[in-house]
Amino acid sequence: MFWTNKILLETPMKIHQEIRSLDQYVDSLINLLLDYAPKVVAALIMLFVGIWAIRVINKIARKIMFKREIEPTLIEFLSDIIYWGLRLVLFIAVISKLGIESSSFLTILGAAGLAIGLSLQGSLSNFAGGMLIILFKPFKLGDTIEAQGVTGTVIDIQIFVTQLLTANNQVIFVPNGALSNGVIINYSQQNTRRTDLTIGISYDTDLKKAKDIIAEVLNADEKILKIPEPSISVRELTDSGVKLAIRAWTKNEDFGEVSSEILQECKSALDYQGIIFQPYLKENSKNL
Repeated sequence: MFWTNKILLETPMKIHQEIRSLDQYVDSLINLLLDYAPKVVAALIMLFVGIWAIRVINKIARKIMFKREIEPTLIEFLSDIIYWGLRLVLFIAVISKLGIESSSFLTILGAAGLAIGLSLQGSLSNFAGGMLIILFKPFKLGDTIEAQGVTGTVIDIQIFVTQLLTANNQVIFVPNGALSNGVIINYSQQNTRRTDLTIGISYDTDLKKAKDIIAEVLNADEKILKIPEPSISVRELTDSGVKLAIRAWTKNEDFGEVSSEILQECKSALDYQGIIFQPYLKENSKNL
């Protein structure tokens, strides 16, 4: 009976103590919220105003770069750097407004950046390659290039990869690191291009007559430029016959079509004169 009465007396006291403790926690929380409320409100205002300001600055920067006729790929790249750089600055300013030490955060961010950099060495190499391509411009959008064993038209230059569209409508992604460190052949940088073809004729053929026939074919083709003049010369004497080298200049956009037309028209003209035609395509000549 004694223990029962004691328990009944202690229970209200414990409840009262718990209620007092809860009241103290609530008061502490309210005081904490009152202390940090201005900081939180100021940080939120800074955040929303900063996001709006970043968008405005980015739009103004893009307009300035467009007016100065900067390369579109470089505009996109610089816009991204400005956008994310300003966002990082805004984030540091907001957490500093909340009372968090920015120096400690920057130390952690630097350590994390170092760890990420070591684990992404290949990606950083491609990033650096993309920077070099954008800055030095060995090619631009729409150019036809040959690099890393592939040939195609440049359809997009990104930070890490460059996209090429091949003649058979395949998209190839070439890493910028390998692309910037390798040999690049740009077929579109100059307005004109020379087509180099080789055809074979037998030793029994009148060499001068064959050259005159080919010259007539070249002169009749309007897509072949007259300056520089096309040339026909003996390239090699083989066991099977004589190889004649045909060199004709055309506009870039007519190169592939002209190469095909020359071979077709030369065959028809030589066949008409009873001359045996043996076509050879020069190894370094490509029909794009």
